[in-house]
Parts: sequence; structure tokens; C-alpha cells
Amino acid sequence: MAALLCRRSLPRTWLCRRAGQGCGRHYRAALCAELKQPLAIEEVARRPVRPHEVRVEVHFCGVNFADILVCRGQYQEKPPLPFTPGMEFSGIVLETGADVSSVKEGERVIGLSGFNGMAEEYIADQKTLWRVPEKVSLQEAAVLPVSYGTAISALEHRAHTQPGETVLVTAAAGATGLAVIDVATNVLQAKVIAAAGSDDKCKLAVQRGAQGSVNYSQGSLKEAVRRLVGSRGVDVAIDMVGGEVFLEALRSLAWEGRIVVLGFAGGNIASVPANLLLLKNISAMGLYWGRYQDQDFPLFSRSLSSALQYCQQGRIRPYVGSVFKLEEVNDAFLHVIQRKSTGKVLLSLK
Repeated sequence: MAALLCRRSLPRTWLCRRAGQGCGRHYRAALCAELKQPLAIEEVARRPVRPHEVRVEVHFCGVNFADILVCRGQYQEKPPLPFTPGMEFSGIVLETGADVSSVKEGERVIGLSGFNGMAEEYIADQKTLWRVPEKVSLQEAAVLPVSYGTAISALEHRAHTQPGETVLVTAAAGATGLAVIDVATNVLQAKVIAAAGSDDKCKLAVQRGAQGSVNYSQGSLKEAVRRLVGSRGVDVAIDMVGGEVFLEALRSLAWEGRIVVLGFAGGNIASVPANLLLLKNISAMGLYWGRYQDQDFPLFSRSLSSALQYCQQGRIRPYVGSVFKLEEVNDAFLHVIQRKSTGKVLLSLK
């Protein structure tokens, strides 16, 4: 992936034609013109907002592994080329369409862009924006949508985590892993066992609230969990790694335990041994959080509103691992690919 550090350029005239306007006012955006190639930073012409739309000045945009996958053509959704990646952002409302009533100019917002967030401006449907409370910074707010929306939905909606239960989370030092620790510990009053691939990542997870940790690069996850919690096992497991780590987490569950699959960062998708589900009455389920935006928007919206409320109340503390400038987007991608990142990686556009 060293090629991601290179720079490419696109013709300015092409960009003007794409925007459908003359070259008047412009903003910078990261553009994927060819899959598996570096992104280019180019100027894009503005377009007018439609009646239900809002123009946002983007201050921060999250860098998610899904952004890398979509730029490789390996994500579930495949936008037509060329496109701008970036699934979540925070910023300030610059302009509203005639029918917009949910936000006003000058208000601070977070948004879900599907893609297109890695740009200095983004035009959003008003339904995909949430106001940021006074006590929450725009940098903190940019961490919330994907990581905390996923964590809240996994723990509260899918696993029905109860106070006092024990939660095992894999990839615990990543953005979503730390969000799971934060919500489980500080909102749901559960106990968390953090599993990660290095001692430094385990240490960070404990610093962020986990009661115990396991370095699964050094031996059996199941045996390490057993030493921490005893033979009964954990009530809930949240897995983002897949493969053998998923199977070990599954075998670590207690009677009527629940495991929620969030992804396959390890690159391997395991087959579920159905006999394990039967013997201990275990539930195995998945969570593709973004699908709720189409399938159950009220639930989707509640997860974001809850994240903002918890942050305003000081009950959660979003963790930013690294911040890159827009023109450093390829470096940010490489940072994530090489697993150098802990917590959320952000692009700063201001």
C-alpha cells in the first residue's frame, strides 16, 4: 500500500464539469478517481442547495476502515467513480434550503454522509444532521457518529447489556472498541475485558476504563479470559476481528451469552459452530449499523442522539488518536492500514 503515499491530480476542467456549474466558488475535496490508487486533493465547484438541503462547513471528518475498503472497491457499497470518501463529519451550518427547519445557519452539527465527507464543504439532507450540544467540541463530536452509534446499538439494542454483566470486546484499542469500553463501563455499568493485539493497546484500553485486558497475540484468548473471570465466562462479546479470535470469544461466553459481530478486521470470516450455540443457549448476531438508517431510522437517530447526550452529560469521553490535515489523507489511510492507530483518526479541514 505504499502507493497510497503518492499524489495524483485531476484536470481542473473535469472537476468543473462534474459539479455542473462554472468555475465560481470552489472548495477542496479528496477524490478517488481510480480504485486502489492514491486520493487527489482538488478544488470542486459549489452547487446550489435544494429546498431540503443544508450546506455545512466541515471542520473534522472521521477516517474509518470502511473508507479504505470503498476506495479499494471492497466495501458493501460501491459508489460510481469518481467519488469523495468520508462517512461522518462535524462542522458549522453555512446555508439552508427553503424547506429546512431542523437546523439554522451558524449552528454546530454532526452528520452522516454515506460518503463525500472528506471535503471542506458538504451538502446534506437535513434528516442526516444532528445539532451538537454546547459542552461538546467539534473534534469530540466527529468521533461520535460511527464509533459510538455502533457501540450503543451493539450494547443496548442487540446485546441488551445489563448493569453488572461482563463484556468482552476485541480490537479494543480501535475507535469502536474504545467506544464500546466507554459506553459499557460509564453508561451501562458493565464490567469490560478488553482484548487487543499488543501490550500497549491493552494498556490504553485499561486506562480508558476496562477492568482487565488480554493480549491475544500471546496465546489463547479463551484461556486468558477464563483466568480473569472464571469458568462461567462473559455475558456479552463484541467482536470486530473475526476468524479464530471470533471463535475464541464465542467459546468464552457464559450460559445464555450473546456475541455481536461488527466486522472482520483480521481478514477471515469464521463459520459459527452451531453446537456451541445449542449447548449454552448462546445467541450470535450481527450489527451493520449503517443499515438502520434505511431500515429503522428512529432507532438509528436515537443512537446518535444518545451519544450526543451522554457526551454533553460527561458520561462518555471520546478518544482521538491522531489528527491529519486534508492534504495528508493518504498518510491517514496508511496509518490505519498499518494498524498504527488507536482510537479515532480524524481529518482536520480547518
